[in-house]
Amino acid sequence: FTVTTHVSFKARSQYDQCGLMVRVNAENWIKMGIEAEDTAVSRLGSVVTNLGKSDWATQDISADVTERWYRLSRNGNDFLLEQGADGEAWQQMRITHLHAGAPQVEVGPYACSPIGRDFWCRFSLVEITPNVWRLPD
Repeated sequence: FTVTTHVSFKARSQYDQCGLMVRVNAENWIKMGIEAEDTAVSRLGSVVTNLGKSDWATQDISADVTERWYRLSRNGNDFLLEQGADGEAWQQMRITHLHAGAPQVEVGPYACSPIGRDFWCRFSLVEITPNVWRLPD
């Protein structure tokens, strides 16, 4: 499958974040999105948690960015994470693997404000389609 979303947001506190998530269980999951850091910079990135151990892949992005498109595609236990500004030109964030894959997973948008209040976000699209990520034969 491929899941696509568009989100607009207004971060108020450090760590306010929103994006897409895929989850097998509490020990095996992936999330991608923008996380607020301070008034100048946020982190565009992803977290992959396998068997309870997480790794982070981030890059700085201006805190002035207040909307983003995200796309996550699954092939078996492999996942392609992409983001973009317009929903047409996609930039790869990473390709990753969930070690404890499952035939069925939970997938969709997520948002949280772990230390603050008044975080606002709006998901204007959540779409699940057949897989657009084709692996070579």
